[in-house]
Amino acid sequence: MLLTTTPLLEGKRIARYLGIVTGETILGANIIRDFMAGITDIVGGRSAAYEEELRRAKDTALAEMAEAGRRLGANAVIGVDLDYETIGQSMLMVTASGTAVFYED
Repeated sequence: MLLTTTPLLEGKRIARYLGIVTGETILGANIIRDFMAGITDIVGGRSAAYEEELRRAKDTALAEMAEAGRRLGANAVIGVDLDYETIGQSMLMVTASGTAVFYED
């Protein structure tokens, strides 16, 4: 499954537009990571724990979106957009959306 943020696929002809697809994920960060991230924030530097949670949430949302496209018969999702939100103190929501298409070479 090809995923791209662009509205077109260079060198390919989009034969069918199959509709909007989405993938969402909500992850909770555990209390030890929250504590360690708080210390990192105080003394400076990057929070590896939260960076890993962000990557995991993004990958999960993209995988769900791609699977939704596959169920429609798509071989690509174009115009992919990622949105990040926090819910409460320690929940992270990532939403991926795009247009499922079937392209030909």
